[in-house]
Amino acid sequence: MKESAPLGNRASTVLGRRLGGELLRLRDASGKTQHQAGQAISATNSKIVKMERGWVPMRDPDIRVLCEFYGHSDPNEVAALLSLARLDRERRKANGWWQHSPKAGALSEYIAMEDMASSVRTWQLSFIPGLFQTAEYIRSLGVGEGSWKDPDEVERIVDVRTKRQRRLFGDNPLQLYAVVWEPVLRQLVGGSGVMRAQLEHLLEVARLPHVRLQVLPYRSGAHPCMTGAFNIVSFAESEAVDVVHADTMTSMLWVESRAESAVYSRHFDRTARLSLSQHDSVALVDSIRKEM
Repeated sequence: MKESAPLGNRASTVLGRRLGGELLRLRDASGKTQHQAGQAISATNSKIVKMERGWVPMRDPDIRVLCEFYGHSDPNEVAALLSLARLDRERRKANGWWQHSPKAGALSEYIAMEDMASSVRTWQLSFIPGLFQTAEYIRSLGVGEGSWKDPDEVERIVDVRTKRQRRLFGDNPLQLYAVVWEPVLRQLVGGSGVMRAQLEHLLEVARLPHVRLQVLPYRSGAHPCMTGAFNIVSFAESEAVDVVHADTMTSMLWVESRAESAVYSRHFDRTARLSLSQHDSVALVDSIRKEM
C-alpha cells in the first residue's frame, strides 16, 4: 500500500487534500491567481500551493478570507470547509496507538479516520469485515495471503487489527453498518474450526445495539456493488462530507469529493435493500455456523 507523500515534517492527508481541492476549485472559478490569493492572506505563493495540495493544516481565518476573496459567501458551504479543516487538524495532531505500530503502515491514515468517525458503512465480498475478525481468522488470512511469512509479522498484524476493534466498545462506540456477501460466510478460511468460531463471534457482535449486519444472498443476483469492497467513513459534524476508502492489491484508494462519495452511498443503500433483513441475516449466519 502506498503511504501519503511527505513534505518535510508535513504530510498530505485525505482530509487536507479534499479541503485543498475545494479551495483550488473556488480560486479557479473566481479567476484569481495563486499570487493574488497569497496577498489576500499575507502569505507567499508557496503557502497557497501547499494549502491547495493538502500539505499543511489550514487556519480558520485564512479559509474565511480566501472564501470572501473568491466571492464564495454561502455560510453553509463556508462552515463545511471550516469543519473539514478542524477534522484535518485533529487528524494531524492525533497521537493514537497506530502511530507507534510498525505494521499499521499506510493503513495508519485510515485507522486515524476510523478513530475520529461517528459511523462506518462497509461492503465486503471476500472477507469478514476487519472490525469483526477473530485473531485466528486474521492469522489464517495472513497464511493464505502468502506474503506474511514471519510469524512475528503475522502477530503484529493481528495486534493492529484487534486494537482497531476497541472502537466497537466503550462510551462512544462506532456505529457500524456491514453488508457482506454470502460466500464470505461459507469460505473456510483456516478450516471449519476457525470459521465456526469466527461465525460465533460475528453473531455476538451483531447483537450490539450500534452494529447492523446484513447478508447479501446468492439469489440476489446482480447488484450495484459487484466491482469491489469499500468503506464509507462518516463524521459527527453535520457539514462533514463522507470519505470512501478501498484497497486494491497494490494501493489504497480514497474518494474525497461530495459527489463521488454520494455515488458510493447510493450503491451501498441499493445493495443493502437487496440483502436479507437483520433478523434473517443473523439466522443465516447461525445456520451456516451449525453446518460447520
